[in-house]
Amino acid sequence: MSSDFEAYELDFGTLTAEITNKVGRIPKLAGEEKTQLVLNVDKQLEEVRELLEQMDLEVREIPIQSRGMYNSRLKSYKQEMEKLEKDFKRSRIAYSDEVRNELLGDDASSSESQRAHLLDNTERLERSSRRLEAGYQIAVETEQVGQEILANLNSDREKIQRSRDRLRETDANLGKSSRILTGMLRR
Repeated sequence: MSSDFEAYELDFGTLTAEITNKVGRIPKLAGEEKTQLVLNVDKQLEEVRELLEQMDLEVREIPIQSRGMYNSRLKSYKQEMEKLEKDFKRSRIAYSDEVRNELLGDDASSSESQRAHLLDNTERLERSSRRLEAGYQIAVETEQVGQEILANLNSDREKIQRSRDRLRETDANLGKSSRILTGMLRR
């Protein structure tokens, strides 16, 4: 199990290094090249998210004794992913600032506080969305556990009913045997 996790770690390290390099280049580029790089980084970030999901699944399969170490490593990777996403957003905003300045001129400095406020609100909204998604995931997992419990209870109920039926048949057979033996003793 841990070898899969370590393979995912290597992939994570490679991808994050590539993303960091590309995020640093975004503000320096222009036009179609910049757009392509932004799309490329977006795809790679999605790959990193999928890797983190795979790592999370692997951690769940690891024995409980060593799971804590892997959980802490996974948590640090998730924090690194959040930092990468923030850096990517900032580099894209720098890109949109350049385009805006080209269109409007340098008179856009008065809206910097509005832009910062909007960025803060966007980050807050994304945090809330992640919390809602986590809550939804917990609800789905709870529903699955409930369904499994109900299925187990139904199976146990059927076993108990079959056992009860066997006991009744055995009781009836014992009664019949007792009457036959009593009849034989009287003769």
